[in-house]
Amino acid sequence: MTFFSLLLQQPSSNPIIGFLPLLVIVAIFYLLVFMPMQRQKKQQAQMLKDLQNGSVVTTTGGIVGTIVSINNDDTLILRVKPDNVKLQVARSAVSGLVTEKT
Repeated sequence: MTFFSLLLQQPSSNPIIGFLPLLVIVAIFYLLVFMPMQRQKKQQAQMLKDLQNGSVVTTTGGIVGTIVSINNDDTLILRVKPDNVKLQVARSAVSGLVTEKT
């Protein structure tokens, strides 16, 4: 036999072993991408659920304000400085709580 005929021969192996690298890549992708996204989504939902009057929040539009009241229809009334303007925003528009740094 020549070298080229050895290269052309197909090795007989289990087809499951051929899918093993693909399964490993999918598992790593799930662990590195989807699990952290799910965790972050749960934390965001918990933060939105725990909002209270007096909390200082930032909206997705970049507005920083203090919650004056929370309505039953999932809207918030924010008081925005410096003129104490009151804005009505959706609860889902809140992107995070502002922490006071001293």
